Amino acid sequence: MLSRPAMTTTPTPLATNALPPAPPDPAALRQSARFWDKLARKYAAHPIADEAGYEASLRRTSELLAESDQVLEIGCGTGTTALRLAHRVRRLHATDVSSQMVAIAQEKLAATPVAQLDFAVLDAAGAAQQAPQAYDVVLAFNVLHLLPDLDGGLDAVWQALRPGGFFISKTPCVAEMNPLIPWAALPLARALGLAPPVHCFQGPTLEVAIARHGFEVLAVERHATKGRDVRPYIVARKPHQAATVADPASAPR
Repeated sequence: MLSRPAMTTTPTPLATNALPPAPPDPAALRQSARFWDKLARKYAAHPIADEAGYEASLRRTSELLAESDQVLEIGCGTGTTALRLAHRVRRLHATDVSSQMVAIAQEKLAATPVAQLDFAVLDAAGAAQQAPQAYDVVLAFNVLHLLPDLDGGLDAVWQALRPGGFFISKTPCVAEMNPLIPWAALPLARALGLAPPVHCFQGPTLEVAIARHGFEVLAVERHATKGRDVRPYIVARKPHQAATVADPASAPR
């Protein structure tokens, strides 16, 4: 079982030629925000499909958090996970591109206040630019496959983290599902406006993408308790001595 190593208290400066997050595509962000704004109330009312698997991921994440941590969550949705974890850390800044998702999260927070938690309408690049190297942990649950630009999102996570910080994600890998989903059901749903743009990759492909951005992949786990598990839970770390990040556009695929 992976245990948490000691964290550095003083950030190690990045190499001077480390890349900033790629500018997000405003049109793609607006499209994503509009889709999730429309779906927000229905999404909030939908039960978690695998409650036991979700609880396992929460427990695992709790083991990796420390009371002194400054945590960023990207793609926080309606705030359920942030509300469950925030009491374990010094501060949790939870963000999402959908203003309606964040509005629901703020309603939940008003009903059950947690002093360490706040919500904001931001994408990953915006959060990184707002507070570079400010976070000990970045969380990304069920969102990486939905980012308009996966490489840009991973760049942003890198920039937001202090050296030695953790990047913890859990991601549906659509390419591991029944082939009818990525090749038939999903394109039809998108054509009807019932699904957002989705990256279709397998777990190993995502691991390679995370490593390509300079992270050390420490653990890959599967927590599902129902059916086939297509959501790898990946724990990665930004090295204490942060090396220069290569331009992913020039890297072999």
